[in-house]
Amino acid sequence: MEVINGRHTNRGQINYAVPDALQLQRRIRRYHADHGVQHGDIVALALDAFLRAKGYPPDVKPTAPEAS
Repeated sequence: MEVINGRHTNRGQINYAVPDALQLQRRIRRYHADHGVQHGDIVALALDAFLRAKGYPPDVKPTAPEAS
């Protein structure tokens, strides 16, 4: 949350095709409307939680953004 809430947090674009059946875009829009959390922050928090749970925490020192 500290990183997400940082005013000067550098941001990068993530663009992946996801199954339409999951209705992720609609659900993200609804969550944003109900809670005011920005779309990118919702995705970042969910993906970070998933990767940490699978044993892939971020490096202790932030590195330069990776090229996609």
